[in-house]
Formats: sequence, C-alpha cells, structure tokens
Amino acid sequence: MKRPLLLVLLPYVGGVLFADMVSPSLVLPLGCALAAVAAAIAWDRGRPWLLYVVCFLVGWANASFHTAAISPNDLRALLGQEPHLALVRGVVEETPTIRVYEQGEQQSWRTLARLRVTALCLDKQNWQPAHGQIAVTTPAPLTNVFAGQDVEVSGVAALPRLAVAEGTFDYRAYLKQQGIYYHLQADTAEDWQILRSPASPPLADRFRTWARQVLARGLPGEDESLRLEWALTLGWKPALTEEVSEPFVRAATYHIFAVDGLRMAIIFGIFFGLFRALGIPRSVSGLVLLPLIWFYVALTGWPASAIRATVMLSLVIGGWILKRPTDLLNSLFAAALLILLWQPQQLFQAGFQLSFLVVLCLILMLPPLWLVIRRWTAPEPLLPPSLRRRWPAFILVPARYCGDVLLTSFAAWIGSIPLVAYYFHIVTPVSTPANLLAVPLCGLVLVSNLASLLLAGWFAGAAELFNHAGWFLMECIRVSSCWFAAWPAAYRYVVAPSFLTSFLYYAVLLAVATGWLFQATGRYWKCAALAVALAFWGWNNCWREATTTRLTVLPVNGGIAAYYDAPGRHNDLLCDTGPTNSVQFTTKPFLRGQGVNRLKGLLLTHGDVHHVGGAFDLVDLFHPAQVAIGPLRFRSSVYRKLVSQLQQNPQLVRSVERGARVGQWEVLHPQTGDKFTRADDGALVLRADIAGFRVLLLSDLGRAGQEALFERTEQLRADIVVAGLPSTGEPVCESLLNRLQPRLLVVADSPFPASERAGARLQARLAERHIPVIYTRLAGAATFEFRGRSCCVKTMSGESFQLIAGTRASALEPKSGAPAQTYPLSEGGRSENFSPQQSPMGVTLEWCCGLKLKSALRPRSGYAQNLLPIENRHDKL
Repeated sequence: MKRPLLLVLLPYVGGVLFADMVSPSLVLPLGCALAAVAAAIAWDRGRPWLLYVVCFLVGWANASFHTAAISPNDLRALLGQEPHLALVRGVVEETPTIRVYEQGEQQSWRTLARLRVTALCLDKQNWQPAHGQIAVTTPAPLTNVFAGQDVEVSGVAALPRLAVAEGTFDYRAYLKQQGIYYHLQADTAEDWQILRSPASPPLADRFRTWARQVLARGLPGEDESLRLEWALTLGWKPALTEEVSEPFVRAATYHIFAVDGLRMAIIFGIFFGLFRALGIPRSVSGLVLLPLIWFYVALTGWPASAIRATVMLSLVIGGWILKRPTDLLNSLFAAALLILLWQPQQLFQAGFQLSFLVVLCLILMLPPLWLVIRRWTAPEPLLPPSLRRRWPAFILVPARYCGDVLLTSFAAWIGSIPLVAYYFHIVTPVSTPANLLAVPLCGLVLVSNLASLLLAGWFAGAAELFNHAGWFLMECIRVSSCWFAAWPAAYRYVVAPSFLTSFLYYAVLLAVATGWLFQATGRYWKCAALAVALAFWGWNNCWREATTTRLTVLPVNGGIAAYYDAPGRHNDLLCDTGPTNSVQFTTKPFLRGQGVNRLKGLLLTHGDVHHVGGAFDLVDLFHPAQVAIGPLRFRSSVYRKLVSQLQQNPQLVRSVERGARVGQWEVLHPQTGDKFTRADDGALVLRADIAGFRVLLLSDLGRAGQEALFERTEQLRADIVVAGLPSTGEPVCESLLNRLQPRLLVVADSPFPASERAGARLQARLAERHIPVIYTRLAGAATFEFRGRSCCVKTMSGESFQLIAGTRASALEPKSGAPAQTYPLSEGGRSENFSPQQSPMGVTLEWCCGLKLKSALRPRSGYAQNLLPIENRHDKL
C-alpha cells in the first residue's frame, strides 16, 4: 500500500470529531478500544475492518483524555458556571504576551498570560488544591513576568466571553481549543505577586531581547518596518496591531509573519543551499539541519504553527538521511497523525486546518498546473531543435523562478479560500500577484536578519549593513502590500461559508486535482452525483438566502445598533453604530462577517454619543450610500460635528421625519417642530412589516417621546419590539405596552456602564407580562430570521424560539434539544398554558408538561460579557 497512513488518519480524525460532539468520557472509549483490539486478535477475517474501528476508538479516547475533567480538583469542578473572586497560585506556562490596541491617538496595553494552576482560594475562603490552566488578562504591560515563575494572582475568575455577535471573536472557543476553560481578570499589575523565580528568564526570552537590540543597530530609530522585522524573524507579536496588520490581511501577505511552513521552508532552504554550496552531502546536511531548525523553533517560543511545520519537515529530512524513498502525501499524513496524537484539539484550530489543507492542495495541484504551463509554452513539435529559439540563462532562470512562485501562490490561494472566508470573512483575489513579490522579499529579509545575528558578535559593521538591507526590504514588503490592497477588487468581505459549501469545494477541487473525476470508471455516476450535490447546494445557499430577511440587534456599550439585511443589498439598513470602541470590536467585525463591503443605508436615531459616537469611523470604513438623520437638533457636539461633516455632500444626507420611509421602514416619530428637553425623547422610531410580522424599533425613546408616539399613532400594535434604555425613566411604559401587545420584547442593555443595565424593577415589571424578553447584556446579539410566515429568533448565548405569523403563538425550544413546539398565547400576551415560576433574576422561566423550556430569559451571571475582546483574530494562524 503506497499511502497507508491515510487509512489510519481518517478514522482517527473521525474519533476526535465524535469526542467533540459527545460529552467527554474516558472509560467508555477505552473499554471499547480494548474490546476491539481483543476481537481483532481473535478474528482473522475481520481484523482489517476492526483495525479501523480501533483507530476510531483511539481518537475518541485520546481526545476525551485531553478534555475530560478527570481530577477531582479540576477547575471545571471547582469554579462551575458563576464568576468568583479568586486568588490563584500557579506556574507561568509561557512568557506573557503584551498587546497594544490603538483607538485614534490613544493606546491601551494588555498582558495575556497562561497559568498552570496548583492552588485556588475562592471568595476569601480557604486554599484548596486545583488542577488545570487559566488565562489571565491584565490591562497593563507586565515586563517582569516570564515562563517558569511561581506566581499568585488575584482577580475575578469566570467563563471566557462568548462572541457578542456573528463575526466577532469567540474568546471562549479560542481558549477551549487550547484546553483552557476559565479566564481570570486582574485589574492592575499590583494584583500579581511573584512567589518564586528562576535565576534568569528562559533562553528564548533572552535571545529575543538580544536579537531585537542587534537588529536595531545602526538604524535611526524604532519604526514600523523595524517592528515588522522583529515579528517576521522572531515572532514578536506586539508589532502586529490591527491597524498595522489590516493591509497585509487584505493583500493576503499576512501569513509571512506566522512561524509556519513557509518560514521554516525558507530557513531550511537558506542553510541547505549554503551547505550544498560548500560541498556537504545531502544526508549530512539534513543531519545538521534537524537540530538547527528545532533550535530555531525553541528560540521563537515553541509556537504551535512552527511545531506543525517542523514535524513534517523532520519527516522529509529523516527520509533523506535514511535514504528511503519519500512520498510527500504520506509524510503529510504522518505529520498530521503525530500532531493529533500529541494534542487532538489541534484539529479544531484554524492554523492546523490551513497548514495541512493548503499543503495537501499544493502537493496535488502543482504537478498538473506545471503540465498545463509546459503544454502552453512547449515549442512547435515539428520544428527541428536547431531552429528552436533558446532563451539565455539570465532570462530563463528568473522566469522559471517567478513561474514557480506564481503557481505556488495560486495553488495556495485556491486551497485556502473556504477556510480564510470562514475564519476571517475575506476573499483576496490579489493574493497571487501580491505574494509573487512578498514571498521572495520575505526570504531576503530572513537572509539579511540571520546574517546580522551571526555577524553581530565579531563583525559589527557588516551586521549594520545587513540591518539596513533588511529594513529596506521590509519597507518594500510593507509598501507593496499596501499598494496591492488598494487595487480595485483586491479583496472582498464575504459571509462565512457553510460546512456543506466547504466540503463540496474541497471534494470537487481534490477530485479534479487528482484526476479521479475524469477517470473512465463510473464517470457518468460521478458527474450525476456532482450535479445533484451542486443543485442541492444552490437550493440551500442561493434560493433560501434569497427568501430570507434578517434583523440583528447588536449590544454595544451603552447603546443599541440594529442591522436590517433584506434579500439583496438594495434595502439594507444599519440603525446607529455604537460608540467608537464598539465599532472597533462589535459593529465592524459583525458587518464584515455579513459580507458587507459598503453600506446601502445608515440611520442615526439621535445625538446620544453611545449610539452615534463611532459613526466617524464607520463612515470611513463602509462608505454608506445614504445617511438618514432626524429633523431635530441635538446639543451633542459629536453629533453636530458629524452632521456638519456629512452635509458637505448634500446627496449623502437625508433628513426624515414622521411619515417618511427609509427603505422598507416607516418613520413614526418625531416630526418637525417637536421640542423635547432630552435627546432620547427625539429619537427616531421605525416600523416595518416583514413576512407578516410587525417590527418596531424604539431606540432609547424616553417617557415624553413615548407619550407623543402614543397620542399620534393609532395602529401601534407590534409583534416584535426592540427598545434601548433611556437616560431617565424606563423603556416601553405600561400604557404603550398595552397598546403594542408585543409577542417578543428585546431590551438592548449593556453590562457597562452600570446605568445601561436593565434594573430589577424593569425586569419585574416586564416579567409580569409573561412574554419572552431578551436582555442583550445576558444573551448577546439577537438575530431574527424571517422566512415564509415564520420568524426564528436566535441569540449568541444559545437560546432560540420561533414565532408564527398570523397567530399569537410562539414556539420555544426545549432545553433537552427536543423539537420546538407551539404554545398559544392570549391576545393580551399572557400565557394560558404555562405555569410561570419567578427566577432570582426577576425573569420568568416557562414550564410545560414537565419540560423546562429554553428561553432567552434564562438567568445568567453575565459577568463574562464584561470582558473586552483581547485577542486578535489573526492569532488563529
């Protein structure tokens, strides 16, 4: 068998996936695996099939071993679901990473650390032993903490934050992939105490500190290009802020900063070419290079991406040393199997998936691509060799090199499209030409920097010359990436593809690349199956999307933003933006995750800075075709400045009042001439009929505005009401609520500031209505999907239920996962079939027939929602 490891890897991966779907249990898979091994030994004829079963069970058992809470002192058993004041003792697993976040001209620093916990003190009680890892965040740079130290940290321990909205960073899932289930928020650097410290920092830390100083010698000062050199050569992450990284992401050249297969291949190629030029045999060169590349991985801090690449490279080099025939595909499968045996959770990391799928596509696609190029460039076969034109070497060699890089970049881009679209919501057609320049320059930068590091101790002048060369080359990469990113259609933000889309893409790609689709055996059946799959995909993705309307209510700090996504892009509308930090961490990634490259419409309800403070940034990012504002003037200086700037383009701004329409939305309030003492009372109120449902957006409408709306509008009844919290008073007063008779109410509140949280009095008043109420500070963003005559409501915390148009009914999804059922509600919105029970949070949990029903009102602590997003999405690589 030519590639036996594929048949071992596939069932093993299936076992790892199965372990992720079921609750982790170690006894069951181990027992089944032992039984399968015994059966394979006793049954000769069934042994080949039983071995596949054994591989599956081994994958299941190994994944369960790495994820199950085996120890009675596991953090999951001690901390539970609620946040705690905690004092944690442990060992620093790796030197903390310091990040800087820029907003305008302000910078904020955060230190991210990982502790292996040994003891825990909860809520000022006694110390107890503990087992597990915990992520620690401190809003300050910690320069005296490094790997190997015993420390004691105080803060609030809680579950990591979920994604606030679709497209935003899911910190909980990111940490879970690394075996970390809790997060500790330390307020200041004083919350850290060092109990015991080694004599000196680890070798990798000392090397990186020395190397940064060496690479800066002779240069005028520390600038962006120098910091990018540190990131490229040493894996220094603070240089890669979001503002700096964005041009590289859009040009698809960001991968050069990851210590991955490309970096390791370049370093291997540099030293291997040097050794071969000195006449050293290939096997001896490989024997010397093996410890050398592993030493480089150690110096860069053992990043997972470098380990993955070096494992595969070591397998190939080992074949050279042993003079065994090598098969790249088998080596790839062997590397994947070794890594997943060592850490099964790597399977769910974006870096692992990108590394192996891209390399697989390179191995399979490059040979047929080269055949096509050779056919196109082949000379006339009937022409005698003496008459054929021969290109000189100084043209032919660079041309072949450029052709290799071009085809490799193209194959890598084709192989990474679905994964990059899924994890980063972007497609970059400019990738191939951009990498044609960036990859060779990256190799030259590494040559210059490695030469500088090697010469620094005994030839300082030459080291400085290489430093200048490296800086210039990195500046070329930076400028060229910005230039490529500015090309028309260089990139496009897209909706994350579904699993079916990605599966079909890779299935068709691999079938074409291997030639399996074109083989004569079963060709008609293959084509028929492909046609059926593509037809089903077209129905599932095109027709369903063309008939679905979505409304998403985004929780922003102290404000509310709502995005209406109609079929197509013509009637799409964003209501408010949130403050500046919410645009950066919530609104912008959400819109990009929805595939929004340019907004069709933007509506600013009123002058509250919590609603429109980030409009400057959002207008620059998404260039709305039209901005709608209300007829009233507000005292907010931010709002006035924004309106004045927008009105410089008269065709951009439109003033709307009661009776006007913005796309499919009707404006109900206010009207010209209204005078209110508070800005909230003059907020724009919108209403729309969507698929038989009447939806009302109240924004932060205050009491005076609610009374004006009540008096002027006769037909106010609405199925779905979305309301924020006014600065004084409560949203949706009793008289207005009686007139609206909603079937679902969304209260857009926020954990911070405290004034923007829904109070106990408001929750108790709304709970008396016995209608579903979603509080966004607990549930995250709420998405309404209107299709046909039904509306499916989903929140980021996992709750979901369904409304049926034309009835006063809602279907709530049982917590057990049983199919959703419909329960009638009376005209007044009160339940006739439910027996409500009051929860400690003042919200109502519905029970029926002994089943506890999942509701958006399920009490949650909400503390995890308080944490700012502290990880860059690009770290998935």
